Amino acid sequence: MSAKDDPIDILPANDSEREWGARLLSGSEPWLTLQVSLQTCRENCFDTSYSVFVAHINDKPAGIIIIHTKGIAGSPYIKSIAVDTSFQKKGVGAALMHFAEVFSGKISRHLFLCVSSFNMQAQAFYRQLGYSKVGEFPDYIIKGSSELLLYKSLQ
Repeated sequence: MSAKDDPIDILPANDSEREWGARLLSGSEPWLTLQVSLQTCRENCFDTSYSVFVAHINDKPAGIIIIHTKGIAGSPYIKSIAVDTSFQKKGVGAALMHFAEVFSGKISRHLFLCVSSFNMQAQAFYRQLGYSKVGEFPDYIIKGSSELLLYKSLQ
């Protein structure tokens, strides 16, 4: 069985996985370019108003997703998603997004997320999953870059 065929299990994050996720987020793009600190990532991963889930392959953490269930106009918002480099191109990101859509679909017909204008690979990934741009925040986090608000109907 190849690594791509290994099952991906997604479960609520425990405290050690939240710490792992904070380190993953703060040490990867786009958070490096956005200059988001480890402390900020830690605060997000441990914030009890967010639902935090970790994808596992063979019992090893492979990716994280943070969902704010009442994020935009009372609808769920994906605050952050990241996949460990050793597990990229194995379907982890798509599995996390599918999980977020099913999870969010139980409470809303809508799901939102932001993606940085410089993050072309992520934009293409979200477009493939059916997300469309509904807004833009110029110079929102760093000067010269926008945060693009994306939306998907869950019905």
